[in-house]
Amino acid sequence: MKWIINLLTSSIGQKLVMSLTGLFLCSFLLVHLIGNLQLLYNDGGRAFNEYGYFMTNNPLIKTVSYGLYALILLHAIQGLLLAKKNKSAKGSKYAVKTNTNGSWASKNMALLGTLVLFFIFIHMGDFWWQMKMDRLAYVSYDGGIEVKDLYTKVYATFKIWWLVLIYLVGLLALAVHLLHGFASAFQTLGLRHKKYTPIIKFVGYIFSILIPIGFAIIPIAVWFSQN
Repeated sequence: MKWIINLLTSSIGQKLVMSLTGLFLCSFLLVHLIGNLQLLYNDGGRAFNEYGYFMTNNPLIKTVSYGLYALILLHAIQGLLLAKKNKSAKGSKYAVKTNTNGSWASKNMALLGTLVLFFIFIHMGDFWWQMKMDRLAYVSYDGGIEVKDLYTKVYATFKIWWLVLIYLVGLLALAVHLLHGFASAFQTLGLRHKKYTPIIKFVGYIFSILIPIGFAIIPIAVWFSQN
């Protein structure tokens, strides 16, 4: 047990945790985006509200969600600890490689991660907290069970231009964070090869652009549909 603790508290162990949690969170982003795109269906919110009901009432998904919250905090804490350690040792901000030729993103991962974490807190305060505190109205479709009307809450939030702007800035920070983090996670796990690394970087680049754009389309589309 002691060797596990020593590993997880070492720089290598912390980077491994960052990589594994980061890749898991990337998979969550994809699933979350697929669900959120149902906001764009022209059905008065039925698909999205029923999706929200399923996600919050399925025992397995509810259990996984608590693990997700823990992984987000773990990823953020480990990133800040690594940033502090690297800055103390080499006078630079967090990066997998702390050389002077590193990209801006690689040198500012802690800053970008902090912005993303701040964005997550705002997002959860807007929607997750409202659902947990039962502050949403209920609707029923075709005489079925009543579900929380998160759809109306989303549209009310994205009617406010400065909240839309905050979301877009947060998604921009996420995009830049992913541009470096996706590929560096595979590198930390030892998956570095002259044949496969370019493919991993390409996939990471596409993922880092398309996922934030997919999320950004939602507040932009909602805002323009109401203004």
